[in-house]
Amino acid sequence: MEVYTCLPIVLFFINGLQITLGQDRWYWYQQAKSQLLKNLDDDRNYNVAKNLILFIGDGMGMTTVTTSRILRGQKMGKTGEENELAFDKFEYVALSKTYNTDSQVGDSGACATALLCGVKGRFETVGLDDSGRYDKCQTSFQSRIPCLADWAQAEGKSTGLVTTTRVTHATPAAMYGHSASRYWESDDKIPEEARAACKDIARQLVENDPGRNINVILGGGRRHFLPRKENDPRMQTDMGRREDGRNLIDEWLRDKKTRDLDYEYIYRKEDFDKVDPAKTDYLLGLFNHGHMAYEVDRDSGPDGEPSLAEMTRKAIEILRKNPRGYFLMVEGGRIDHSHHFNNAHRALVDTLALEDAVMVALEMTKPEDTLMVVTSDHSHVFAFGGYPKRGNPILGLDDKISDVDNMPYTTLLYANGPGYNHNFPTGRENLTGMNTEDKNYVQQSAVPRRWDTHGGEDVPVYAHGPMAHLFRGVLEQTYIPHAMAYAACIGPQRDDCERRRHTFHRQVIECPSPHTNSATTSSALVASNIFLTATWLFWTLILHSRTLSLWEPC
Repeated sequence: MEVYTCLPIVLFFINGLQITLGQDRWYWYQQAKSQLLKNLDDDRNYNVAKNLILFIGDGMGMTTVTTSRILRGQKMGKTGEENELAFDKFEYVALSKTYNTDSQVGDSGACATALLCGVKGRFETVGLDDSGRYDKCQTSFQSRIPCLADWAQAEGKSTGLVTTTRVTHATPAAMYGHSASRYWESDDKIPEEARAACKDIARQLVENDPGRNINVILGGGRRHFLPRKENDPRMQTDMGRREDGRNLIDEWLRDKKTRDLDYEYIYRKEDFDKVDPAKTDYLLGLFNHGHMAYEVDRDSGPDGEPSLAEMTRKAIEILRKNPRGYFLMVEGGRIDHSHHFNNAHRALVDTLALEDAVMVALEMTKPEDTLMVVTSDHSHVFAFGGYPKRGNPILGLDDKISDVDNMPYTTLLYANGPGYNHNFPTGRENLTGMNTEDKNYVQQSAVPRRWDTHGGEDVPVYAHGPMAHLFRGVLEQTYIPHAMAYAACIGPQRDDCERRRHTFHRQVIECPSPHTNSATTSSALVASNIFLTATWLFWTLILHSRTLSLWEPC
């Protein structure tokens, strides 16, 4: 009789890397068995989601996720490939299609509209359906659409917006704004003939619903709230951008005071740390004249900026006071910007900063009542390849050189962007001896452009919490907010959700008809109980088999 045993896994360290030995067939069989048992024990969560949190990694395509996962693992002393990010462990994963109605490869504004409003729009428009035309003010009047923030506020939920970009930038703007151009962040960007009819995005945040009712707004972009002749409070050489002479920060403060609300405005890390969530219902934090700093460059001192994780924590502390729950959007927005400049180092570190924010949310919430979705608006033309050995530094060179020009190359490359430079006698730059892991290193690209383009492939979607099982398969990006709304019984999915709840509960507690023969009913119940008990015993033995034997013969 054959007996199968699992070889021990021996760990040791070489040059700071944790190398795993004993990875023969039984190692992988046992790993597969553990995953099978986990998936077989799939206990779907049919609760109504009290809280919704949507994490958006701007430009965080599959290659970015994979390479960030490896970087995190290598920072922990592992080879990296075996590591799991916090959202890798979410129970349900899907793919999302990111095209716009008029573009094969998506733009952040239109993709964010799909993610936050459930409707696809045109390239570089925000909060509009397909009838809204780019840069055409008049077309925005009849094409405006309600979004997750509107649906949540209509049910009495609190709402929050956290981003590392300007709070008026393309992705956050879609949460509250409706604009024929994502670039109309302040009135100086709107054509003069359209300024009287179309509000800029910053004004919409301060004056219109749902923007003026968003409880927490944290990010960058003071310049679009300040008049042109006013100095920035922190960066004295920088001025505001507004042509209308208005200070929208002061107007936001007056609005909250007039409505007798508990509010606070901050722009420094020191003041952010002092905010008492128990005494604050509305918080506006604008921590930079423009975008917030990349995580590797962030000043964490008193005059600096909070991290994405710290902003997420503060937002949840404020929002969770509402007994009706909340909707929070968290964006790691600068992943996208570093990719545009072919700078993989900053892109991956900012992805890990987003993971830190996800871990904070997991720590502060319960899966019984909080649905979390992690996804991206679009990808980038970012590639991970070559034939590097296991544990090769993810930002380093392949350990084999090119078989054409006999020069080394990085395992991370871009299809287009500023990394193109063929002004060398060798054709491309020889990377021998170069520190490609430096934060400022720009990866090489195949086609010259001032910045790289977005990628058009599907992006991953990770879900955890109530009704997370709705996120599976290949999805239209527009499906995501509708599924979230269904999980929370809000917006256009409210009635269907309510019917599902009532039907589900009726099915669970439904009693036999009083006209049914009692003897038949009794015997049927006994048979049913025997079957359920046997089923329970069977799965209990299966689940406990892991403790009885490391491996059993197939």
